[in-house]
Amino acid sequence: MTSSEGLLAVDERTARELRGLARVLVRSGYADDAAISAALGEAVREDAPTADAAALVPLLIGEALLDLKEEAAGWPATTDTDRLDAVLDELEALGLVVVRYTSDHHAAKQVLLAAAEPQGLVFFTDTDVWHAVDFGMLELKLWHPDTANVAPGEPLLEDVLALLNERELPATFDEGRIEVTLNWQRRVTL
Repeated sequence: MTSSEGLLAVDERTARELRGLARVLVRSGYADDAAISAALGEAVREDAPTADAAALVPLLIGEALLDLKEEAAGWPATTDTDRLDAVLDELEALGLVVVRYTSDHHAAKQVLLAAAEPQGLVFFTDTDVWHAVDFGMLELKLWHPDTANVAPGEPLLEDVLALLNERELPATFDEGRIEVTLNWQRRVTL
């Protein structure tokens, strides 16, 4: 059975949404097979209760992986996400706490509070990544060690923006967050 055959049991909109969820989960590059399977299984059981989740989920993941593999063949040797990873590593080396693909700001805050002498916090959530996959813009949150948001003109913000822009990741600060323009091209192994 192909995912197309498995999705015949659901309406077109639900099939499109399940494929879209599989796409962003796989392309994120952060979720492992178990997490992707669990999220998709929950979505199938909730949105398409008559479908066989145990059969459909692996097919949705396989379809998303195949599409990604075909597309990745044309990617440059160094992608925007490779440059982003390098910037985040550099920020960690400078003493900032970096939390990638977290569930929410509460989880990021806990990591910050557990750190010894942090210089600040940079984080993004799973839904931020999903937005980047589909729309080419990642929202980074930047906090001071006391969990206060940075403000325009502050040295911490200016330094992070400069580093992102130097690494060919156009970034601006807008409404309390850093908006990074990038093509989300993360190589995935599941």
